Amino acid sequence: MSRLQPRLKALATSNISSQSATANRDTIPRSETPASRQNVRVLSADALSDRTTLSLVRRTLCSQLGDKGRSTPGPIDEILPPLTSSNEVDLQLYAFIAIIIREFVQTWYAKITPDQVFVEEVVKIIAHSTRALEQRLRDVDLESLLFDELPELLEVHVQAYRVSHYTQHPPPIERDPRQIYHSLWPFPALSPVPDRGEPNTEQTEKEAAYRQLLVQGVLAVLLPTEDLENDCLTAIVGQIFSEMILGGGVGGKASEPWMLWEGITKISEVLQAQLPKSKAQVRAERSNSGVENAMSKNLTGRNTKRWRIQRSLQKSFWLALQYCFLAFSAVRFFAITLATSSSLPSRIPPTMRVTGSAPLKDHMDPPESTNADDIWDGRTDQIRQPIVKMKIWSCAANLLDLDARMPWLSATFSLLQHVALTGPGKLGSTDGMIDKILSHAIHSHVLEPALLPTLLRTARAALFPNNAPAPPRIIPTTSEQLLIRQRCARGILTLIPTRIQDVYFGAGIDRRVREVEQVLDVFGDSYCNKHLLYGVVELIIVRLIPEMAEKGVEELLQERLN
Repeated sequence: MSRLQPRLKALATSNISSQSATANRDTIPRSETPASRQNVRVLSADALSDRTTLSLVRRTLCSQLGDKGRSTPGPIDEILPPLTSSNEVDLQLYAFIAIIIREFVQTWYAKITPDQVFVEEVVKIIAHSTRALEQRLRDVDLESLLFDELPELLEVHVQAYRVSHYTQHPPPIERDPRQIYHSLWPFPALSPVPDRGEPNTEQTEKEAAYRQLLVQGVLAVLLPTEDLENDCLTAIVGQIFSEMILGGGVGGKASEPWMLWEGITKISEVLQAQLPKSKAQVRAERSNSGVENAMSKNLTGRNTKRWRIQRSLQKSFWLALQYCFLAFSAVRFFAITLATSSSLPSRIPPTMRVTGSAPLKDHMDPPESTNADDIWDGRTDQIRQPIVKMKIWSCAANLLDLDARMPWLSATFSLLQHVALTGPGKLGSTDGMIDKILSHAIHSHVLEPALLPTLLRTARAALFPNNAPAPPRIIPTTSEQLLIRQRCARGILTLIPTRIQDVYFGAGIDRRVREVEQVLDVFGDSYCNKHLLYGVVELIIVRLIPEMAEKGVEELLQERLN
């Protein structure tokens, strides 16, 4: 896969991108968009408050788990079993559980029997599983997962998609892009390759069986033995996760191009809201505009030329002052960073640190493979990958097509990476100064545990507005999907400074939008997107439950039940 070449010319991009480029610039009245053709619930801010969330959890779960008959309701952490080690995270997770049980379980289970013991059993199973997952999550290298392994999957998807959809052969001898993509990224659960617009029954059955095996393997490891022996309970719980969550989410709308583009648009809007202009910049713009308007009205003739010269000198003075302040801030930042880098925690696990007289380089280079020769102290652990060498950088360059657009910039980054890894001091190698600084920044801004409740609350607002499922979404037409992609491209451009846009994309907003749309077109085929999404789910499960990579589901069940 590494030898796949970047695209040269896009002849056929996807099932929706073959439309004329002028259609992207056409506007549709707001009354005709798919979101406005349905009764979309207006999201209430109070629906996400802790008070409303507690009320939702009590009404749905606590009435069956010991809250009946009490004069004063007790805290939910005393009534419900803990899900994690954080009460704030538990509250958001229990909100998800309450909505799912109320909307997807009680709607049919209440018609069979009024008994509520089943809800209690489901909550206990989920609590046991989440606590086990939390313990396993502590042993996962999240830096490597988020910045190396997942970007590698995305990079493989981008390369395979471009090779398969940007063909150089004329129509008489061209092949189906899906067939080419599937041959580059084989996935047994998604074979045989279905035709566009015509579902394949055999492929659908294989995909459903794959989801069942995936969920049953997870339950076989995480569930307690007494619950695992209850076939009825495990079948219902497995069906909920495999069909409602994986089937309806990953295998359903989540793989649709327009859904991914809308998700990227929402993320860009959230990021844009968190990056407002500074108050000083706003005041300066207002002051400059006011002064300029006032002076332009009073100046005519020769005074205008003098005013323009004074204005130019004033701008040059403030620009020079800003650059001096920026240089001072940069020097101060680097000085403080260098002074504190030695006190930052090490990225090498204690069991793998060098304790003898062996040279450091013998232990800092990652082994090529994990076998009996790669054992330290009886363990087969692998040295962590340097952050500057992780796939996040090559994935971003490949996604932006940096080699074709700006080869000099790509070569410069490669040279800097090589110098950081092999140059004097090896500052970018594992546990080097740059590596420690980047790791500290990642843990401070990305992997901060305090951000998890906010992330879960935002996800609940997007998936269940007003704590209820949103109305069924009408699938957009082809022209509407093109507009969704265009809106996504414009949202991404708002995050990029204008000067960088001029250098990288060139002048003209229409040209920039088209360039970004070509990048977004790698998500233009739902069948190819399923390869990526299922690959992400499978990778996360294997990292959390390594037993599933070594043993089959039947073997795991036999070990637990026998």
